Amino acid sequence: MLKSLSTKLLQHLAAQNAWSASVLKPYAGKSVSLDFVLFKTDLVILEDGTLVSAGETNVADATVHIPPSLLPRLLAKDETAKMQIRIDGDTELAATLAKVFAEMRWDYEEDLSKIVGDVPAYKIGEFARSSSQTIQQTAINLAEMLSEYWQEEKPTLAKKRHIEQFNHEVDILRADVDRLEKRLNKLNNTQILS
Repeated sequence: MLKSLSTKLLQHLAAQNAWSASVLKPYAGKSVSLDFVLFKTDLVILEDGTLVSAGETNVADATVHIPPSLLPRLLAKDETAKMQIRIDGDTELAATLAKVFAEMRWDYEEDLSKIVGDVPAYKIGEFARSSSQTIQQTAINLAEMLSEYWQEEKPTLAKKRHIEQFNHEVDILRADVDRLEKRLNKLNNTQILS
């Protein structure tokens, strides 16, 4: 039941984003496994460029491993979160599918208009967009405030310049230890020869 529901959802999104079919057509017959640790889903690209859930015996051409902790960051369009995704297999296929998913948009106003009418759907969409922007800005402000607090008031996070200074001092210490070791070896060798 869950697979048929996810297939219908994917096909509905593909219908709202018709451009995605032409991007995915060259990969017809290939499959991608999305591994979110807690659950896994396999998708197959059909001849017409649409996506469907794969069968149980499917062997994926590419596997995308996404830790659950990254999902909120990916939904918030955090570019650094993308660097923590691991891909096995056909990386070009996985990258193309990721690009398609990133650019797909759900036209929820159109779907809502079929239930409540055009005007209420537009008002709900307008409210959702303004709420989303407010929540996103609040989250950014909170993250910046906590970061500053943990760096200044209760230092549990190190500042970049402190880390760079520490690394520089470690390099100097390492060089000093190497020189001392060479001197000790030289002294040791001269005592043996004497």
